[in-house]
Amino acid sequence: MKTVKPKKFLGQHFLKDLQIAQDIADTVDACPGLPILEVGPGMGVMTQFLVRKERPLKVVEIDFESVAYLRENFPQLEDHIIEDDFLKMHLEHTFGGQPFVLTGNYPYNISSQIFFKMLDYKDLIPCCTGMIQKEVAERIAAEPGSKTYGILSVLIQAWYHVEYLFTVHEHVFNPPPKVKSAVIRMTRNATTDLGCDERLFKQVVKTTFNQRRKVLRNSIRPVLADADNKLRQQGLAPREHTAFLETEIFGRRPEQLSVDDFVRLTRAMTEETRPAGMS
Repeated sequence: MKTVKPKKFLGQHFLKDLQIAQDIADTVDACPGLPILEVGPGMGVMTQFLVRKERPLKVVEIDFESVAYLRENFPQLEDHIIEDDFLKMHLEHTFGGQPFVLTGNYPYNISSQIFFKMLDYKDLIPCCTGMIQKEVAERIAAEPGSKTYGILSVLIQAWYHVEYLFTVHEHVFNPPPKVKSAVIRMTRNATTDLGCDERLFKQVVKTTFNQRRKVLRNSIRPVLADADNKLRQQGLAPREHTAFLETEIFGRRPEQLSVDDFVRLTRAMTEETRPAGMS
């Protein structure tokens, strides 16, 4: 069968360097024994090394040409090629509820969405590896105080230990992307419960970083206003927030806060958004 032509609308950049493909595939060895789900295998440049791992392997591919190529060239995967959109999959059914490793040469245009989905299934995905745009990898691995530290950094590092493994240059792809790539590994940390409202935690992180040039005192007001409106709709009186917003943490910008700082802030916000007179 002829090779598959990369499709721009799917963000496809096919890796040509077999050594790099093997190096990426080998990143799953840090999580031995678990089944593997590869996202976006394309023509199977990584798949050929993953099938040698002697553990269950499934691949999910949305491109029908790539699926046809995989069926012809990887007959051993015939019943394990999933023709679907990864972002729409119900991952609890992938390996019958068993935890698995997520890996792939991820499409750059949806890599952030892939990792948000990973977070939704964090109890099923103890390890995630693969190649993404270098800028996104740096953002995920960034530490507080860095210009690249942001929403992805906090939400992922709350649950995963992040390793930036190595950089991959443009010339090893067809077609060459306009940016460099990087390979990362994310392994679940010991956290099983943040000790705060997870929904509010996400809201606080996203709201403050969406206005990252502002100090928290100003960027957090929409969250408080939203909570106040809900209380009024229930016929309950909200609190006066002036003293609360004068505490030290609200004089900082979001990139200055660690994951633990955001957890503590969320706990404080939970107390502050209770009806007046309640503790």
